[in-house]
Amino acid sequence: MERTRDTDWTLNPVDWIALVLLLIGGLNWGLVGLFGFDLVARLFGEMTIISRIVYLLVGISALWSIFALATHLHQRPHEVRTTPGAVLH
Repeated sequence: MERTRDTDWTLNPVDWIALVLLLIGGLNWGLVGLFGFDLVARLFGEMTIISRIVYLLVGISALWSIFALATHLHQRPHEVRTTPGAVLH
């Protein structure tokens, strides 16, 4: 049996959806910050029910990702950091 690295982490479908929504939200905020252009509002209308749902889903995705990351970090075994070449006994 091969041991996986401590950094290995598989994403379930909800994690993937959250990741995609976070990327969409992050790119949208980048456009707003750089050019004053809100792509979500442009596509769905300014503060229409659809654009509000998109914003809400991005926010929920952020909360989900915080929870998932905190859970993942909490479950990782504690690592002993050493200098390269050091021998642990």
